[in-house]
Amino acid sequence: MGLFSRLALLFRIRTRAALEKAEEPGAVLDYAYTKQVEQIQQLRRAIADIATNRKQLELQQTQLLNNVDKLTSQAGQALRLGREDLARQALQRKELFVPQLHNYERQIAQLREQEERLLQMEQDVATRIEVFRTQKEMAKVQYHAAQAQVKLRESLGGISGEMGEIHLAMRRAQEKILTMQARANALEELLEQGVIGEQRSLGAGDALDRELQRIDMQQNVELQLQAMKEQLQLGGRYTQPKQIEGPTSFPE
Repeated sequence: MGLFSRLALLFRIRTRAALEKAEEPGAVLDYAYTKQVEQIQQLRRAIADIATNRKQLELQQTQLLNNVDKLTSQAGQALRLGREDLARQALQRKELFVPQLHNYERQIAQLREQEERLLQMEQDVATRIEVFRTQKEMAKVQYHAAQAQVKLRESLGGISGEMGEIHLAMRRAQEKILTMQARANALEELLEQGVIGEQRSLGAGDALDRELQRIDMQQNVELQLQAMKEQLQLGGRYTQPKQIEGPTSFPE
């Protein structure tokens, strides 16, 4: 693999790691929740705009109704004064306002219908957002719990590996201890048997001296045993016989 190929591979690895970090579930869920909140805020602003327009039309309708009532009153007053022409003129002007009143009523009814529909939509969206928020928080808790479990298991895996190495070192140490103990026991037995001991200048003479010492020791034991038997038979006091002084050795 060439230098540029390795650099491209390293760049892709780092880019993927950065994307995976950016796609952390908690951050993704928070972002989705934020976008939903922004949408419902826009919906609420639209509802507020519609309600404002409806209120303005209702005010204009109220003013127009006041004008109509005023013209009706003026027509009645003119008729009482015998001015039928003025009464007719007032009623004609009143009739001009009637289509406008109908238009106001129709527009207000449409805005009220839109407002009610958006209010119902806002309630549904708010409910969904609240459910999403609850699920989001639960998912984040579950993710962090799973993340903690993964870290714990990874840590336990490392500890298990270390414990395996420790057990292996302990087993090797115990094997060495057993080997040293076995060697010490063997040396002790060899010392007791006289196979090894103080090094003397005479090589082959050491074995001969040991054999003579063994014979002398056996003779001393036999002499003591015989003396004890004789003493017991005579009923007298036991006197330890004189031991053979030192082993017999051959001249060099």
